Amino acid sequence: MRKILRFILLKPVLWAANKFSSRPEPTRIFKALTELFENILQHPGKKGLVIPFEWRAGKFIIFSDQHKGKRNGADDFIQAEPNYLAALDYYSQQDFCFINLGDSEELWENTLWQVRKKNKATFGAEKKFIAHNKYVKISGNHDLYWNTSPLAALHLLSIYGEKVKVYDAVILQTAVGTDPDPIHHSRLTIFLTHGHQGDAQSDGNWFSKFFVGWVWAPLQALLRINPNTAAYNAEKKTLHNNIMYEWSSQQKNLLLVTGHTHQPVFASLTHLERLYKQFQLAEKEKNKEQLTALLDEIKKREKEFTAVALDYMSMKPSYFNSGCCCFSDGDITGIEIADGSIRLIKWSLVDEKPKRELLEEISLGDLVKQL
Repeated sequence: MRKILRFILLKPVLWAANKFSSRPEPTRIFKALTELFENILQHPGKKGLVIPFEWRAGKFIIFSDQHKGKRNGADDFIQAEPNYLAALDYYSQQDFCFINLGDSEELWENTLWQVRKKNKATFGAEKKFIAHNKYVKISGNHDLYWNTSPLAALHLLSIYGEKVKVYDAVILQTAVGTDPDPIHHSRLTIFLTHGHQGDAQSDGNWFSKFFVGWVWAPLQALLRINPNTAAYNAEKKTLHNNIMYEWSSQQKNLLLVTGHTHQPVFASLTHLERLYKQFQLAEKEKNKEQLTALLDEIKKREKEFTAVALDYMSMKPSYFNSGCCCFSDGDITGIEIADGSIRLIKWSLVDEKPKRELLEEISLGDLVKQL
């Protein structure tokens, strides 16, 4: 029956997806981000939390886009689970606060019951942070259920054994400076949200949260149809990241951290853009050995990207993207904030054992100077 329905409805569903969802549109996204940010500052605790922290002592790990499924062929999380569990164990022992930045559960393609049944270990690992009041759960577009269902709170209580509120975003606030006198410190705000704000499918207008959560997602799950979104469409991915950067670059002393696109971004640069920047600097220094190594790496990576920002040499380091926890090779990426620095990290299997790798790092003090 599913095959018959899929044959009949595939084209109409894809037509509807293309018609009622649109390319990322800057004006709509800017408005949605600004309204959410201001709402949380004015009414903390409703749509999001405001968390002050001491810049050298605060410890946060940001993961997003696990897309936990039901362990079938369409489950992107299966390969990544060993790295994810090892990472959560590490950060729990190191007393980090875990900010789960949305799309943690794949509820467009699966029911909550299926996800719960097949992911007890990961829910158990997340529960360790809740026990120490160090867990913040943000909703994304693929787990809108947490914001739309009247039963969400009961399900979360059943899963975690404690009440867990799901937010749209969280704001971290600190004062950065090495001078003993706090008056010389610079204020820094870090705004963390999933990144689907302004998305016509998931964040307003006709494709409202209710429609996506209760009609669109179940229809996709039934028919096993997954139209391209920012995470799967390279063009939309790049465009969406660019729009997020543009919004963040217009703010004062603010960093924006999102997920959604599954593409890691550090200090506003993708991996390819950072390689190009390093190549330009190596040319100025006439470092032939480094130039050769960078050129080889660039050739390998260029096929992964559809575009490069024209001003990558001078971009304001205001935008970060945590990447995802469902890469096809089992790797996961995330953003750490600890020891007065912000880092892009990767967990991957080395000799069949999960290992943490530092990809990029910059001190918050140096970052503030560049904002």
